[in-house]
Amino acid sequence: MMNLLVTGGAGFIGSNLIRQVIDQPGISKLVNLDCLTYAGHLENLDGIHGVHPCYVFEQVDLRDKAEVLRVIRQHDITHVMHLAAESHVDRSITSPGDFITTNINGTFHLLEACRAHGFCSAFSIQHQLVRFLQVSTDEVFGSLGSHDPAFTETSSYAPNSPYSASKAASDMLVRSYHQTYGLPAIITRCSNNYGPYQFPEKLIPVVIQKVLSRQSIPVYGDGLNVRDWLHVGDHCQALWNVLTSGKAGETYNIGGENELTNLHLVQMICDLIDELKPELGGHSRSLITFVADRPGHDRRYAMDAAKIRAELGWAPAHTLASGLRETIAWYLGRQAAAASVGRR
Repeated sequence: MMNLLVTGGAGFIGSNLIRQVIDQPGISKLVNLDCLTYAGHLENLDGIHGVHPCYVFEQVDLRDKAEVLRVIRQHDITHVMHLAAESHVDRSITSPGDFITTNINGTFHLLEACRAHGFCSAFSIQHQLVRFLQVSTDEVFGSLGSHDPAFTETSSYAPNSPYSASKAASDMLVRSYHQTYGLPAIITRCSNNYGPYQFPEKLIPVVIQKVLSRQSIPVYGDGLNVRDWLHVGDHCQALWNVLTSGKAGETYNIGGENELTNLHLVQMICDLIDELKPELGGHSRSLITFVADRPGHDRRYAMDAAKIRAELGWAPAHTLASGLRETIAWYLGRQAAAASVGRR
C-alpha cells in the first residue's frame, strides 16, 4: 500500500492530481503538503479536504527543513509526487529570490528528508517500495526555432528565465540524488497546462476573465510565440502512469501535441465565449491588445512524447478544441454559481 505525498496539492495541477488519484486502490494515505501561497487554495479540494478518509493536509513550507522531515516520518511516506513550485515567469523576473529558495532549496529539503527516511536503502529500492517523482517543465530546455524538432528527453537544458533556471537546478539535484545515493527518482517535463482550478495569472484564465468583463486582452509582442497545450487531466494521468510504472532514473516528456501561437489561442477563446455567452454581444476579438514583450520570452516550445507513449501506453485524451471548450464551460459555471450565491 502507498502512503503518497503530493507537494503543492492545493494549487492548480496538484488539486487536479489529488482529485484524479485519491481513490486509486493502491493508496492508503494521501498527504497534501502545501504552504498555501497566493496560488494555493483549499477550496480547490472541496469535497476532499476534511472529508475523504485517506486525505491528510499539512500546511508546511518546503523551506522549513525540519517540518518537511517531520511530515515524511510522521506519515511514513513511501511515494512522493513533487509539484510544489513558484511557477509564474513574470513573477520570477521581478522577484527571483522566491524561486531560488522554494524551487531549489525546497527540493533539497525534500530530497534530504526522503534520504533520511530510507528512500535510498537497498531493500526499499530492490522491492520498489518507494518512488520520488519530480514534476518539471519544458521551459528548462529554453526556446525552439520555428522549424526545430520538438524537445526530447535528451535535449540540452538552456533555461532563459529565473523560473526555468530554478526548475533546471532542482531537476539536476534530483538526478544527482539518484546517481549518488540511489534514490529511485523519475523526472517528468510537461508542456503548458490548462483546465479547471488554474490561478488567474496564467494566459487562459486571464483571457477568459478579460473577455467576460469586456476589458482589453493583453497579448505579449506579436502574439506569435508558440506553446504546446496539455489538458491538466491528461497530465495527471501521465504522472500516475509514471509513478506506478515508470523506471527509476528515467525522464519522460509529457506533451499535449497541440502547438498553437498565443494569438491563435486567444482568438479561439474569444470565439468560444462569443458562442457560449451570446448575451455579451460578440466581437470579443476586438478586445485583443498587443503589449510590450516580456524579457527573455521563449519563442516556441514543443514536446516529443513518443517515449511515454511507447513505454507506458499514455496518450492525451483531449484535443485542444474539446479541452478548451470544457475549460471555458467550467469557468462560466463557476462564475454563474458565484453570482447565484451573491444574490441570496
